[in-house]
Amino acid sequence: MRGLSALPSHLRRLAFCAALILVASCGWTGPGEGDGSAPPGAPTGVTATAGTATSVHVMWNTTARADAYEVYRGTAKVRDVPGSKHMVDVTKLRPSTLYVFTVRARDAEGRPGPHSQAVRARTPAAVADDRSAPTRPSAPHGRAAGSRAVQLSWAPSTDDRGVASYDVHQGDAKIHSVGGSQTAAVVTGLRPGTAYSFTVRARDAAGNVSPATPAVRVTTPGTDDGRATAPTGFRATSHRADGAYYVDLSWVPPRVDGEVTEYQIHLDGRPATSLVYGGDAPRDRATYSFYAGRDAGVSHRVRIRAMLPDGTWGGFSAERTVTRGPVR
Repeated sequence: MRGLSALPSHLRRLAFCAALILVASCGWTGPGEGDGSAPPGAPTGVTATAGTATSVHVMWNTTARADAYEVYRGTAKVRDVPGSKHMVDVTKLRPSTLYVFTVRARDAEGRPGPHSQAVRARTPAAVADDRSAPTRPSAPHGRAAGSRAVQLSWAPSTDDRGVASYDVHQGDAKIHSVGGSQTAAVVTGLRPGTAYSFTVRARDAAGNVSPATPAVRVTTPGTDDGRATAPTGFRATSHRADGAYYVDLSWVPPRVDGEVTEYQIHLDGRPATSLVYGGDAPRDRATYSFYAGRDAGVSHRVRIRAMLPDGTWGGFSAERTVTRGPVR
């Protein structure tokens, strides 16, 4: 970094971004100059489950800044999905065939992010003249698994040709699907202190659907005041390098269901910078450093919040005050 102080401020920020394993707006542009933006990150939590002999149910976690999602079968895009949804049934497939799917997000400006990890699903064999639906799943049960998830379970259905999948409904909307050999599911992206009602239906390879189970009602614990989703152990210090001052942050990521890959840093009450981890996001303690200016003795209030796996912002960390070097 020798001679970095001689570069224009925008080049200094680019140089420091290149040294970090991050793909995001990086480096503080100064109060009031905005927080920048980057294309959406790769969707996480992607799953693919065969629903019938000719369809596969693809799901993923909500992605920050996603205006739409593109679903790919191999290298071919097969569906566009609005940003408000994070699942789709891919239809018109061949029975007894292995398929590979990926998903990528696209922002409001049309910029696509990277593809998700590939997931695979094999459609079951076709069954001719099958008009008999599976029996209703029995003994449905549900319990809260933390403040933002619910664990559901049920006794298996029977079918003369076999159960291909189970569909989980919240109200009238299908929100999840698992394979026919599974009798449990975890529903995530819920709110603390909220009452939910779920039902389960069985589906066979021909697409025949069973009656729904009795409703399972579960209330998630806690309150949605943000404390359960705020980064903890937040620390802020300052150091000087090449004639400039930098703010050094460290924190423990919030313990939520799913991976936290994006954070937003507020300086003096306004967004200063955002960062997105391009690889595996830290789960124990995270660190980040950004350019703050050249003048010593200036104090700042700083805090941080996480983008949760369900696409909403979590609560703010405790606010810390940091001063650039000694007061003159």
